[in-house]
Amino acid sequence: MRSALDVGCGEGLWSAALRRERPRIRYAGIDPSAYVVRRFGASRNIRQGDLGSLASLGAGSFDLILCNDVLHYVADAALESGMRALAARLTGVAYLGLFTSADDIEGDLDGYHRRPPSFYRGAFTRAGLRSVGMHCWVPAALAKDRAALELTGA
Repeated sequence: MRSALDVGCGEGLWSAALRRERPRIRYAGIDPSAYVVRRFGASRNIRQGDLGSLASLGAGSFDLILCNDVLHYVADAALESGMRALAARLTGVAYLGLFTSADDIEGDLDGYHRRPPSFYRGAFTRAGLRSVGMHCWVPAALAKDRAALELTGA
């Protein structure tokens, strides 16, 4: 793994964790917060943006894309276009951590979209991604190499 993109990165905490394991990794973060970019942008390579603006950021391609606790706050249209842009940049695995309407959650529900699991599976599949389990998705071109337990319904 040589490159990682963190979508909705906040303060870019994944950067330090990834650098411990891969000191020469190329890390890039995007976050909608002007404060985050002003405070941590230069030192942690964080640019202002969100999933919906990913296509216009020209961020290159990445072996790992992290998008944790973000997608259930994104509007439908921005999620569809953003997932296509994310998939176009993915050369390895994407960790897409999120909750659905089937999950019993507590916490920040301001702007939260209660969508069924099928909504996300459909959006990810339409974007060209295939599940490998545990919130991880790969481009369709890599899906042929999945292990038996990584196949849906296996």
